[in-house]
Amino acid sequence: IGAGVESMSVDHIPGGGFNTTNPRAQEFPGARDCLLPMGITSENVAERYGVTREEQDMAAVESHKRAAAAIASGKLKDEIVPVATKIVDPVTKAEKPIVVSVDDGVRPNSNMVDLAKLKTVFRPDGSTTAGNASQISDGAGAVLLMKRSLAMKKGLPILGVFRSFAVTGVDPAVMGIGPAYAIPAAANLAGLKVSDIDLFEINEAFASQYVYCCKKLELDVNKVNVNGGAIAIGHPLGATGARCVATLLHEMKRRGKDCRFGVISMCIGTGMGAAAVFERGDSVDDLSNARVEANGTGH
Repeated sequence: IGAGVESMSVDHIPGGGFNTTNPRAQEFPGARDCLLPMGITSENVAERYGVTREEQDMAAVESHKRAAAAIASGKLKDEIVPVATKIVDPVTKAEKPIVVSVDDGVRPNSNMVDLAKLKTVFRPDGSTTAGNASQISDGAGAVLLMKRSLAMKKGLPILGVFRSFAVTGVDPAVMGIGPAYAIPAAANLAGLKVSDIDLFEINEAFASQYVYCCKKLELDVNKVNVNGGAIAIGHPLGATGARCVATLLHEMKRRGKDCRFGVISMCIGTGMGAAAVFERGDSVDDLSNARVEANGTGH
């Protein structure tokens, strides 16, 4: 079982920086850039690769639109475990029992006009706003991985097969571009091309990096984050990986034979990208991760 939880509403540093660092880190450009607040790296991506404010806001509107549609249609119910808890009124201290069964950060009425009114957060002349970046969210997620033989023995449904995983390094000043490099690497490890992938879940840490990665890989946006992404749903850091896997595998199951391979990917602070390839559980054949070497031997 791989599980993660994050309560960003309790423990979050605005801008994604660090409370304390070794002062010597400032003496080395590579180390210094690893300490950049995430929001600044978003601005760096937008500036370096020419991602406009309008493009970012459009991506945000689409994220909310898709997430709202997924919730309304009941698509996300299979991947969400309702949690019974309570909320406490900060003034009266009165407790009220609630059941959390849906992501509550989605804004169905999000639109370009309203987003255009928001001020930039990290640079006065920048383009990253509270509306086109992932939310400060609390969340938890878990995934279960086991041998196929054991799953069959226990009679458990096989949603997907974990085919490959890759981590790549990128310039920490533009850490958001990580998925653009990790996705081809992971696909290659699975013996595939990016064009072989039917569905993508790319974490929307910031709209700038999300837009850039889709452009760089020349992805069909109708295959990426089809049920919304972190801008709408949220990005509780420790839970996002499991959340993306759950969303991807359930959507692959719904699409059936038209969706054989899926990818999840995200950028990582200090300059990394990670990606994993999954195959739909009921479409397994002889495909393996073995690659043939130049001398004809496998490994």
